[in-house]
Amino acid sequence: MSGHSKWSNIKRKKEASDAAKGAVFTKLAKELAVAVKAGGPDPDGNSRLKDVISKAKAANMPNDNINRAIKKAAGAGEGDDYEEITYEGYGPGGVAVMVRTLTNNRNRTAADVRHIFSKYGGAMGVTGSVSFLFEEKGVILISKEDYEDEDTVMMDALDCGAADFVSEDEYYEVDIAPDDYYAVKDALEAKGYSFLDSSLGPVATTSAEVTDDEITSNLEKMLDMMEENEDIQEVYHNWDN
Repeated sequence: MSGHSKWSNIKRKKEASDAAKGAVFTKLAKELAVAVKAGGPDPDGNSRLKDVISKAKAANMPNDNINRAIKKAAGAGEGDDYEEITYEGYGPGGVAVMVRTLTNNRNRTAADVRHIFSKYGGAMGVTGSVSFLFEEKGVILISKEDYEDEDTVMMDALDCGAADFVSEDEYYEVDIAPDDYYAVKDALEAKGYSFLDSSLGPVATTSAEVTDDEITSNLEKMLDMMEENEDIQEVYHNWDN
């Protein structure tokens, strides 16, 4: 299936508010800590850590900050233990939303997420209330402007183990089974590819259209507020914007 306006979501991220940008390094430090504790401090043997380091560098996180976060997480008994919790709900206009968090205080985070939903006319639901509208998979986007030979990109992606390949107007979408995500990403990077975006997480199987200006405004504000919250790592939704 297509990226259901995924590129517009990426462009929206690039235009994130100053408050959201200010939270980026804190969120990346949490991701680094979780990756280290899950697979060790050596990125050569820890694909998840390698992926987070790549994202941190793309966000211009200083190398000293990256190394400090890795060293802290690798220290026995040091640092915070973050719990990964995904919250589900409906935003204004009936848009399905999944919110992935890393927190050391689940009561605080649950209250924050519930408040953001309700503030803009949405409602946080129970586990399973919207997850059936999403499927877990890896997605890599490659610029058509940078790689014009579609057949070559498609063959390289499939040879590297991709499950599907879709050509959109501005980019190629490479779909990957969750268990194969890091291996395929590493293999494509080894072939010299750079990416517009890459992610492993829920992808909507249906889309929700919103035409009302007030509802659209509330959706934008809700998503902005979620991006500014330091406990919220990723927000997935089915808004066709």
